Amino acid sequence: MQDVQKLEQIYEGKAKKVFKTSNPDLYIVEYKDDATAFNGIKKGTISGKGVINNKMSNIMFQILEKNGIKTHFVKELSDRETLVKAVKIVPLEIIIRNIAAGSFSKRYGVEEGTLLKNPTLEFSLKNDELNDPLINNSHIMALGVADENELKQISDMAYSVNEVMKKFFANIGIKLVDFKIEAGRFNGEIILADEISPDTCRFWDAETNKKLDKDRFRRDLGGVEEAYQEIFARIQNS
Repeated sequence: MQDVQKLEQIYEGKAKKVFKTSNPDLYIVEYKDDATAFNGIKKGTISGKGVINNKMSNIMFQILEKNGIKTHFVKELSDRETLVKAVKIVPLEIIIRNIAAGSFSKRYGVEEGTLLKNPTLEFSLKNDELNDPLINNSHIMALGVADENELKQISDMAYSVNEVMKKFFANIGIKLVDFKIEAGRFNGEIILADEISPDTCRFWDAETNKKLDKDRFRRDLGGVEEAYQEIFARIQNS
């Protein structure tokens, strides 16, 4: 692939910046060390997070590609930057849960750590002003966020991602509790986008249930940087 030139920034979120490039089909994503929780109410910095999230996401995207799941990944450019396909993000947070935790436990009164009888799929509308409300399939189609065919593709993709990742993380002694992904439209297809990292997944040690993700930041548990480093080290050594 020919080299592309980094052009103007077109987006800045809580964890990443996105830049146009000289190729209209490609963007550059730059990962930040900024950390937020509770829809931006809690803010801080996790030293080295951007590097870990970038490299870990790229490893996971390549594993998923090998398992037949199309992603936006193109090429890692540096410790913090990756070349990706210029997707148009579907404004949904796509959440798969294998074990009760976080808002699921609070919402339904289920003890955190309870193994769910089957993986659950939830959608939240990506809208900070509305606090990312839960939304169902009927609402999604009624609002024109996605059509029925796209929703099926998104749902099938989410469950497939879960199956691949559960097996991968089980092999390195990690429980995949839950995770959030995003989907994008690219050349008429729905593909996986955003990131896969301790920012967007809950990871627990399989033996001790030690939290190895952003919950350590959310809940002031300490050892945040060390948790990110540990999960990344296990992935690298797998």
